[in-house]
Amino acid sequence: MRSLRVGTSLLRLSTAQSRELGEELRLVRHRMKLSSKQVAESLGWSQAKLSKLEGGSRGTSPWEIGALLGCCGADKPTRDRILAIATESDTGSFLRVHNGQPDTLVALTLHERMAHTITTYEPLVVPSLAQTEEYAYALTGNRLTVAARMARQEALRAPDGPTTALYIHEAALHNSIAGPEVMRDQMLHLTLMCSWTRKTPRLIPMTARSLPAVKDPGTLMSFTDPIKPLAYIETDMATVFHDTSDDVAAYASKMHQLDQLALTAELSSKVFTYRANNYECELHA
Repeated sequence: MRSLRVGTSLLRLSTAQSRELGEELRLVRHRMKLSSKQVAESLGWSQAKLSKLEGGSRGTSPWEIGALLGCCGADKPTRDRILAIATESDTGSFLRVHNGQPDTLVALTLHERMAHTITTYEPLVVPSLAQTEEYAYALTGNRLTVAARMARQEALRAPDGPTTALYIHEAALHNSIAGPEVMRDQMLHLTLMCSWTRKTPRLIPMTARSLPAVKDPGTLMSFTDPIKPLAYIETDMATVFHDTSDDVAAYASKMHQLDQLALTAELSSKVFTYRANNYECELHA
């Protein structure tokens, strides 16, 4: 938890980790169908204290968090996971193991819903937030993961959802992870997305300069003040989050370079349509 002094007041600024912890605690309470008033009274707390804790703007001791989890009837694996989050150092970078379900990480889904903008890049596959169901299944082989991924996409299509830029390297269009029918439908979906107002895929062509920014995937999210931007990169087994100023600046530079390399949405749409037609021809060859 970090603080900011304004005049004579000390404001507590939430961090990505404190917001994640608060959301984990809120979800435990909701699963047990307990109101904040019931839990606060049971613990002898004020509702304001519980509300700030669940919102990530208040810290407390591991002992009190353990008491809260006990009050909400959390099972041992849940208690262990949340207490591990509560006691880890807040260094500005933290890792979350997927346990087979990267799309259900609380730190990910919470901040996607809060985001004002999301900028993401994938060099070899279509980004998760632009995948069709069958493409996602061909990539993961897991229907539960696919369902969670579609739920993420649906949440971001809300009227107040974030403005999302999705940079896709042209190599992903040739990386036929599934049959031509699945790839055709994925290309058509990208074509359609190019006409959307707040969620736009843009292509990095094969002819683009080979800058360091093109090599690795990454995502950067921005929020309304005073919440700081948050960046992350997903590996096979875990997702690593960063919210230090230096790390965020590095991701912002990466996204700026990609913006300079990417085709416009109109030109990207033409390439996606061309690839869709090619896959259609493969279907009837």
